[in-house]
Amino acid sequence: MLFYITDDDEVFRSMLSQIIEDEELGEVVGEAEDGSFLDAHTLALRQVDILFIDLLMPNQDGIETIRNIGPSFKGKIIMISQVESKELIGESYSLGIDYYITKPLNKIEVISVIRKVMERIRLERSIKDIQKSLSNVFEWNSSHNQKPLSDKKKITDWGQVLLSELGIAGENGSKDLLDMINYIFEYEANLTFEAGFPTLKDIHTHISLKKLGMSATQEDVDRERKASEQRVRRAINQSLNHMASIGLTDFANPKFENYASKFFDFETVRQRMTELKLATSLTSSTHTRVNAKKFIQVLYFEAKQMLAEGY
Repeated sequence: MLFYITDDDEVFRSMLSQIIEDEELGEVVGEAEDGSFLDAHTLALRQVDILFIDLLMPNQDGIETIRNIGPSFKGKIIMISQVESKELIGESYSLGIDYYITKPLNKIEVISVIRKVMERIRLERSIKDIQKSLSNVFEWNSSHNQKPLSDKKKITDWGQVLLSELGIAGENGSKDLLDMINYIFEYEANLTFEAGFPTLKDIHTHISLKKLGMSATQEDVDRERKASEQRVRRAINQSLNHMASIGLTDFANPKFENYASKFFDFETVRQRMTELKLATSLTSSTHTRVNAKKFIQVLYFEAKQMLAEGY
């Protein structure tokens, strides 16, 4: 795999390059200290597979740079930044990044993320090769390529697949989570994310209104919203327990590698693994705090990508 690193910190670029080379993950074919030095032509010329990019840079930040190269760059993007703003992270995912890693670097997390992205690239290339081979042998009638409307997958179908992978398909909050990503999908289609990602309170309020009907009183809506928030938080905590249990059993488990650091902060997963190892009671009194909005954002963008790629 061919990598390109864009970051204003020379030490960071050197450290990341060293990790890539030491682990034999590929070759770093270029570096830039600011987004203003980067363009789609340069990336295409160097056949870059994976682009690392910092969020905050002096002249042109990562978000603006991704907007500029987005239409042309076909590779994968991993954003690394010390910024933990939920709005900026959500906007980054909406622009098509594949992962967001928070500085300072954790070597294990970086290696795990790179390998997952590489695996996704290999899978996509394999699918394209198969499709190309088939198209050379057969002439497909356009009607055969179109599924009946009733057979088309919905974003909630892929959301259900992800919830199953995360170990919470049967939890009470799973229905709420599916309703939430369906609402976000409609929200983005109508309003985009120009004003930012909708707040969790707004999302819960919307799905509560839809469930109770427009004639419901404000008191009933508030009661249902709070109940929905609790169901979702319990489901997310259960997913964290599930991931931590897998990690304790087999740290190299593909499911753990693919989902744990993507849906949860690395420190949160590690803390929950420690609690499990010490047989700490995993009740609501646990000190481990889960970032619910990150979980829901990642669930949405992962389901949306699966829907677009038509797995």
